[in-house]
Amino acid sequence: MSFTAIPAVFMRGGTSKALMLHRRDVPADVAAWEPLFLSAMGSPDPFGRQLDGMGGGVSSVSKICVVARSRRDDADVDYTFVQVVVREARIDLSGNCGNMLSAVGPFAIDEGLVSAPDGPVTIRIFNTNTKKVVHAAFAVAGGRAVYRGDLAIPGVAGTAAPIRLDFVNPGGATTGRLLPIGTVRERLAVAGLGHFDVSMVDAANACVFVKATALGLTGTELPAAIEAVPGLLDRLGRIRRAASVAMGIARDDAHAATIVHVPFVGLVAPPQDAGTLSGERVTAAAVDLTARVISNGVPHQALPLTAPLCLAVAARLPGSVVAEVARETADTLRVGMPSGVLTADADVVQDGDGFRTTRGSFFRTARPLMRGVVYA
Repeated sequence: MSFTAIPAVFMRGGTSKALMLHRRDVPADVAAWEPLFLSAMGSPDPFGRQLDGMGGGVSSVSKICVVARSRRDDADVDYTFVQVVVREARIDLSGNCGNMLSAVGPFAIDEGLVSAPDGPVTIRIFNTNTKKVVHAAFAVAGGRAVYRGDLAIPGVAGTAAPIRLDFVNPGGATTGRLLPIGTVRERLAVAGLGHFDVSMVDAANACVFVKATALGLTGTELPAAIEAVPGLLDRLGRIRRAASVAMGIARDDAHAATIVHVPFVGLVAPPQDAGTLSGERVTAAAVDLTARVISNGVPHQALPLTAPLCLAVAARLPGSVVAEVARETADTLRVGMPSGVLTADADVVQDGDGFRTTRGSFFRTARPLMRGVVYA
C-alpha cells in the first residue's frame, strides 16, 4: 500500500514543534484523521521514540495543527490542535496547545490564508478545540511573518521575534466554567491514595493543582528526577483522572484514562532556588512561584503555555493552593520551572458569588523549520 503525501510545514512554536497542515489537505471527516496522523508522526511506538515518523518521542513534539481560513466574524483563521499519543494508537483533540498557537498566525500569513500590510499585525485565531478566540500580534515584512528578533524564551536556545498571544475570555475553555466545581479549593478523593487538597481551574485549558509537598517533593525536581521516583507518575495519573471526573471532563476513571491532554497536573511550591535543564540556577528572588507540570503522563520540560495562565488565575484566587504558596504580586506572575522563568498575566474579577477572567497574555516565538510533504 502506498503512502499518502500531505503538504505540510514543520514549525517550532514556543517550546513545542508540530506539523502545520491546511484543513483542505486532510479528510473532511475528522474521524478519518487518526490513522493518517498516527502514521505521519510514527505512533504508536512501544520504544517511545517515533523513529518511523516526524514525532520526537515526547508530547511536546508530537503535535499537529490543522489551519483554515475562518468563516466567523470574530476570527481570521480556525485552528484545530491534535495531540498525537506517542506509545498508543490514539490522537486527542480535547484541548488547546498554547505554544503552537504562536506559530498559527505566522503560518496563516506565509501560506496566504490571511493577507496583511507590512508592519505590526494582529491575527484573530479561533481554536476549534476550546471554542475560544486568541489574538496573535507580530510583525510582517515583505508579505511574510518576521521570525528573526531579540526575544529569548526559557527552554529555547537563541532569540527570535516576539509574538504576543492574548487569550480573550479564556475561562471555561474545557469545561465551560473558570472554576469547574464552583470552588477555589477542594478535598479531592483519589482511589487508592486518599484525599488531596487541590485547586481546579479552567482557563484556556483545564488544570488541577496540588502542593508538591503533598507528594513528598520540594517542587524543584527536574523532569528526570520526577520520573525516577517509584510510583510517582502513577499517583499523579490517579490524581489527574479523579480531577477529570470531578471537573466533568470524563464520565468515570476509565473514560478519564482515554483523555490524555487535559487536565494538566500542576505541582506547586513557594519560590525557591532551583537548577534548570541548562545547568543554570534560578534564585527564589527571581520567581513568585515554583511549578512543575505533568503533561500527557510525563513531566514537561518547561510548561505547557496554557498552564501558566491557569497558575496566574489561581494565584489571584484567595484560598487556592496556588495562592497559598505563591508570593503575592499585583503584576505578572513569575513562575520558576525546569527551563527557567516564565511570566504570565491574567485579569481576574469578582462576578457575583464567583470569579471570571477576561484576558491572559504571553510572549512566545516561532519559526518554520521545513516545508514540503509528509508521508502518512
